[in-house]
Amino acid sequence: MSDALELEFAVDAPVAHAFEMWTARIEMWWPRDHTVSRDSSAAIVFEPREGGRIFERTPAGDEHAWGEVLAWEPPHRLVYLWHLMFDRSEATEVEVTFAPIGDSTTVTIRQTGWERLGAARAARRDRTRAAWQAVVARYLPAAAARA
Repeated sequence: MSDALELEFAVDAPVAHAFEMWTARIEMWWPRDHTVSRDSSAAIVFEPREGGRIFERTPAGDEHAWGEVLAWEPPHRLVYLWHLMFDRSEATEVEVTFAPIGDSTTVTIRQTGWERLGAARAARRDRTRAAWQAVVARYLPAAAARA
């Protein structure tokens, strides 16, 4: 049995726009209670390249690492090491793909690497599934409204 956490959903936006909203415009929809600083004016940054950082930067200039870009293939695929609110040693890997379906896009999230967490993996995976569902609920209307 695979430990991969997988979610798939359709967004009423073209592929390029869906990818841009996920990456370059993440601060427009990412829930501020799911950040390190909880500062509503903090910038959330995806550096658009392999090896790029994912982080938040507060107005005071404090930076909080969330992850690192492993694959940057706009507008169809993005892979990143993800450790928001955890130590990098507890990072999982997130792959997000964007596939056209007419004028809309199917977005698939596949998160792996839970085995690194030992006994905590099942509980962390379940909490993360709930977190992704809350995040996606904010992403969908934001992406569709700006399409």
